[in-house]
Formats: sequence, structure tokens, C-alpha cells
Amino acid sequence: MRSTFRDQLRDLNTTLSTMATFAGNAVERASHAVLCADLAAAEEVVSSHDDLRALSAKAESQAFLLLARQAPVACDLRTVVAATHIIADIDRMGGLAVHIAEAARRRHPASVVPDEVAPYFSEMAQVAVTMSHTVGDVLLTHDPADARRLHDDDDIMDDLHHRLTATLDDSSWPHGVAAAIDVTLLGRFYERFADHAVLIGRRIVFQVTGELPQPAS
Repeated sequence: MRSTFRDQLRDLNTTLSTMATFAGNAVERASHAVLCADLAAAEEVVSSHDDLRALSAKAESQAFLLLARQAPVACDLRTVVAATHIIADIDRMGGLAVHIAEAARRRHPASVVPDEVAPYFSEMAQVAVTMSHTVGDVLLTHDPADARRLHDDDDIMDDLHHRLTATLDDSSWPHGVAAAIDVTLLGRFYERFADHAVLIGRRIVFQVTGELPQPAS
């Protein structure tokens, strides 16, 4: 019975890791769409979101079967319950990638990102992709030290977001209200993407140690 539980839990974690990789690929393609005004890439991200939702449904089924058939208690129950929250976090990460792609699609053939702020979004995209890969790895290794390091990348994302916002507060912003709204929303999408990755890291620490780390100040 114990061996069966461990095998099924490993299968669930593999599905979760696949979902994280999928979300990372989606935000990478969505970022390319934004930075290069690539309509085909934007459409690809939007249309492929159903595949992530299918993985999400698969993971939910795996988790519920573990609860129903294995009746886990103590740390095993904690692990499965945390996994159900992780499913929702990764699904939301994929949804945020879709929002980024939709912004590129909405403004096509024009670029949604003015040239002077494009470097911020390029860096934010890199951080988001890196965090996705870290999440995918940690879901397989359950290394709490690696999970905690997601906070470091989130600090980088927060700094980029702060500097991006500062450009919008500059009275010399020349691109009008519509562009300012687009940039504000895009920045928020990347920030929230990173926030969900950090939440997953916190949930993994909880799975392993039984203690939920406090949010970074």
C-alpha cells in the first residue's frame, strides 16, 4: 500500500512538473509576441492554453484518487493537499501568460511595448522563465533550499517592476494613456506570475517540513 502511494504521488509530481514547464514555455512565447509583435506566437499561446487545462484536470484527478483510495494521514495528507493548491497556482501562471499574449494580439500590428521599456520586459521574461524551470525541478526534487531560492528571483522581478513603474511616473512619458495602461498591466502580469512561483516554493517547503514560510517582507 505504501509503495503504491509513493508511485502515485511521484506520478502526480511529474504531472505538476510538466505543467510548470508548459507555463514557462507559454510565458516565453508570449514575451516574444510582446517584444516582437509576433501575432502567430500570441495565437499559439492562447490556443495552447487548453492543453495546460487538460494537464490541470489530470493532476486534479490524480490528487483526488490519492485522497480517495489511499486515505493519507499526517505528512502524506499534507503533501497531497499542498499539491492541489500547486495545481491552481500553475494554472494561474499559464493564464497570466495568456493575458500577456492577448495584449500583443490586441495591439498587432503595432508593438504593445514602447522601445524604451522593452529592456525591462525582456529581463522580466527571463526571470519568469527561470522561475518556471526552477519550479519544475523542485516539484521533482522537493529540495526546500531550492524552493526558498525562488524568493531571490522574485526580488529581482519586484525590482524590475518597480523601475518599470517609475518610468510611467515620469512626466516626460511620451506615449499617451493607452500605452501607459498596457505597460502597467503587462508589468503586473509578470509580477503576479513570479508571485505564484514563490507560492509554489512555499507550498513545497510546507510539504517537506510541515512549516509554511512567512511571505518575504
